[in-house]
Amino acid sequence: MEKIMEELRANNVGKVKENEPLANHTTIKVGGPAEVFVEPDSIDKLLKTMDIVQKYQLPWRVIGRGSNLLVSDKGIAGVVIKLGKGMDALEIEGTKVQVGAGYSFIVLANALGRKGLSGLEFAGGIPGSVGGAVYMNAGAHGSDISKILEKARVLFPDGTVEWLTNEEMEYSYRTSVLQKKRPGIVLEAVFDLKEGDREVIAADMKKHRTYRRDTQPVKPCCGSVFRNPLPEHAGKLIQDASLKGYSIGGAQISELHGNFIVNNGSAKAEDVLALIKHMKETVLERNGIEMHTEVEIVEGNRE
Repeated sequence: MEKIMEELRANNVGKVKENEPLANHTTIKVGGPAEVFVEPDSIDKLLKTMDIVQKYQLPWRVIGRGSNLLVSDKGIAGVVIKLGKGMDALEIEGTKVQVGAGYSFIVLANALGRKGLSGLEFAGGIPGSVGGAVYMNAGAHGSDISKILEKARVLFPDGTVEWLTNEEMEYSYRTSVLQKKRPGIVLEAVFDLKEGDREVIAADMKKHRTYRRDTQPVKPCCGSVFRNPLPEHAGKLIQDASLKGYSIGGAQISELHGNFIVNNGSAKAEDVLALIKHMKETVLERNGIEMHTEVEIVEGNRE
């Protein structure tokens, strides 16, 4: 792996670290080390990184702000690529917004709201990056990415880069084509918004922020654990099973919202995984409903 580290650094791909703890890069603050951690600060540097990854046939994965991610305590073999600074360009032309995948989703929503652009009010309380939001069709308050995305620029493992239209993203509830059928890295997105009243937009976003503050935990967490098994809601099913506040190790089901697991300061990924297993089994036994995780679970693949 030392040879690969040297080649990455020689190609000036950005920050390159070995055995970087992924607990430093996930919102729940758990996760073992990445064998190689790369933080490119431009699309060109990301392309160089992927060339080296493919040259050595290395396993790889991309993360943004780690808000919907649970990484095993064993960590991840191969290369973990984090999109952030330098991958967060923003261009606004009328109601069309082109934005880099590394841009903060909340910051974007607030910035566009102040400019009187409507359509991203739902994002005012959603952490994470634009890339992650586009990848998983993030949503809240009756709206989601599929309602505003015009197209997304995606890098595929073979090195090709394509613009995928909204239709080609094959969006459904918290899902896109990129999750299974065509794995790829979102580089940037174009959103088609509408002109709106700044005061109305600000009021809507304030309402969403207040709702989030009052109903969701502020302790480190990984966001919603389960997808809502519509027409039921995961949080309600977990609450009705009297699981709120239940803990294993340093991980606890939030006392505010049943569909969140918080890190009380000493949680390990194995604690969180054990809680998820217990929640799934309890709801299945009690309600006959099989729960599916919304958080992306990355199993440890390091020896």
